[in-house]
Amino acid sequence: MSSIQFLPPANYTVAVELGFRDSRSKRCWSAGAGFSKRWCPRMRSIRAETAAETFGSRKGESLGPNGECDCDIPGRSAPALSNVGNSTNIAWHECPIGKLERQILLNQKGCVIWITGLSGSGKSTLACALSRELYALGYLSYVLDGDNIRHGLNKDLCFKAEDRAENIRRIGEVAKLFADAGVICIASLISPYRRDRDACRAMLPESIFIEVYMDISLEVCESRDAKGLYKLAREGKIKGFTGVDDTYEPPLNCEIVIAPTDGECPPPGTMAKQVISYLHENGFLKA
Repeated sequence: MSSIQFLPPANYTVAVELGFRDSRSKRCWSAGAGFSKRWCPRMRSIRAETAAETFGSRKGESLGPNGECDCDIPGRSAPALSNVGNSTNIAWHECPIGKLERQILLNQKGCVIWITGLSGSGKSTLACALSRELYALGYLSYVLDGDNIRHGLNKDLCFKAEDRAENIRRIGEVAKLFADAGVICIASLISPYRRDRDACRAMLPESIFIEVYMDISLEVCESRDAKGLYKLAREGKIKGFTGVDDTYEPPLNCEIVIAPTDGECPPPGTMAKQVISYLHENGFLKA
């Protein structure tokens, strides 16, 4: 390995190239034996960790000495193929950078904050306020809004019970990927049926699915009716509308409940701080 001169911050002057490139083809550097600093071409420092922890075996995975993906190691036997649903002859591909490394990079733990409640209960309001507060604190989040997802990924689905279940399943799978990426994923959608929400919870380790129930009465939600949907439902122009002619099943044991205080609904900032307090107390805002 050859020494490489570069211009990092003042306390680092010389690095040794490890001979490893990450998924973005950015070089990884070592600042000393067994101790690594990773740098992108713009010299943005990431975080220090031992080279053995980063590029060695992890969770039973056998990675090459230079951090190769499992399929790139000469002599390695072909991965076992499996069938999942209607997909046949597929194999899970392991890479050397996993969830732990991504969380260290972001200095946070990936999780799914699942906001559920009636239309007009303030789900999107909370999601946006929470995302804004997390951004101000230096944490990365992403909002999966139910209506937004139906503009693209789920535009082929309607509001029949079976399509609503598929809508939730797909969003649950996307949220799972975000959490694995180390991102705080905020899913905001009515998700009226308890079994569908529980199915999403089952996709993830129990501790990283955070269900937030917007416990706002139908009367209050209907009085808001920002989209005019309750009016259309009452006139019979929308069928199967949650709260009018379709049921909403409240969570039985959710992590967080947002409810009125003294008859007044809490402002967005207060709701967001309630969720952030939960994240702090449960260690999500540190690697």
